[in-house]
Amino acid sequence: MTGIPNTSPVLRGVPRGDTATVSAANTARDGTGTVVTVLTAGTNFGSVVDLITIEAQVATTAGVIRLFVHNGSAFFLWKEILVTAITPSTTLAAFRTEVSRSDGLPVLVLPAGYSLRASTHNAEAQTIHCQAWDL
Repeated sequence: MTGIPNTSPVLRGVPRGDTATVSAANTARDGTGTVVTVLTAGTNFGSVVDLITIEAQVATTAGVIRLFVHNGSAFFLWKEILVTAITPSTTLAAFRTEVSRSDGLPVLVLPAGYSLRASTHNAEAQTIHCQAWDL
């Protein structure tokens, strides 16, 4: 029958809070060079990413954090995040930014077998937090 809505909701499962640190300079946009795994999708149906937070551990110069989706064999550039030059002090916080959506929808959905990976353009330590749910 057509036109009958799905009455079985897809619920989020296990909450995740994965973290990784990137610090090796990598200017490549194709997934080569040093790329760090931030989140590996859940094995059943994958994972839903709600929030990605990036925070510098050191003073930063103008650069880029690159986020990639990896399907198990190939890298796909998903998002580039500009990093501003900041020298943190007692009156100025280190560089920090968030990737989120204001409409309640997920930032990214990763099927099982996929992962979210990251690199940094400059050799400056950045911590990447990923708030997600396994499906």
